[in-house]
Amino acid sequence: MTNYKEVIHNIETGEITERPYTDEEIVEVEAQQAERVKRVEAINKAEADKAAAQLKLQALGLTANDLKALGI
Repeated sequence: MTNYKEVIHNIETGEITERPYTDEEIVEVEAQQAERVKRVEAINKAEADKAAAQLKLQALGLTANDLKALGI
């Protein structure tokens, strides 16, 4: 388990303090991290799908310019 903490730097005094995250903050951070993972996975899947589609079109003898000309 990750040990989450907040570092607080008081610029007036130069004092640096650390405090552990609350349980609620940990839940929020982990939820945000999970959402980021989902977004990255979705982007990677979309890129893979696009590459696969382009390969299929190339197998049919179509180029990107052909698709633009057809409005696809």
